[in-house]
Amino acid sequence: MGSLSLSATRGDGTVPPVATETVLLHTADGLAIDAEVSVPPAPWAAAVVAHPHPLYGGDMHNHVVTALYRSLPAAGIATVRFDFRGVGLSEGEHDHGQGERLDVAAAVDLVAPYASDGPVVLCGYSFGAIVAAQVVHPRLAGWLLVAAPLGEAPALLAAPDHRPKLLLVPEHDQLTSPAEARRLTAGWAATTVEDVPMADHSLLGATAAVAARAVELSRSLA
Repeated sequence: MGSLSLSATRGDGTVPPVATETVLLHTADGLAIDAEVSVPPAPWAAAVVAHPHPLYGGDMHNHVVTALYRSLPAAGIATVRFDFRGVGLSEGEHDHGQGERLDVAAAVDLVAPYASDGPVVLCGYSFGAIVAAQVVHPRLAGWLLVAAPLGEAPALLAAPDHRPKLLLVPEHDQLTSPAEARRLTAGWAATTVEDVPMADHSLLGATAAVAARAVELSRSLA
């Protein structure tokens, strides 16, 4: 059984931040999506970070998303975060995870060139993890799915994909427990489930550990 160590991670803010630029993503169905991109000098990989459910207050400034968005560029990984359609300044309306797949695909298209031949990792938290697992963009090297509410999800397109998938599941997640996550992903290809100890779905107190694991996953795919 995999488990994520909290004690082995560093806290946010120990590395000078990489500058952020506000950009617009243009989706295949014609929407402009508000986004931020952070590109360190000579990036060796790239990442997309998708936020939790907008109908429950989720946006790209969520604390888990922010931890990933700070730590990945600090490790040399070009990173984009964005507001799903209908959130903040993004055009469109909430589409229950369907149209949102196009938002993610547009983010991958934007950030992938910064990685050159390096890996592109698609990260999502909660609702964002479910949407991420519905995107099988050819440029992706793998997925990081954080606190994914799998019991509420349909069959996910990434499940049979041969590329690596790492699920980080809070020990006390109120939506999908680690045991339930392992049961629901038993038939998935190339999938690892790791517990996040002493954390619930909010991941308060565990964001640095999650961000560190995202960097480790990216390095393993390089």
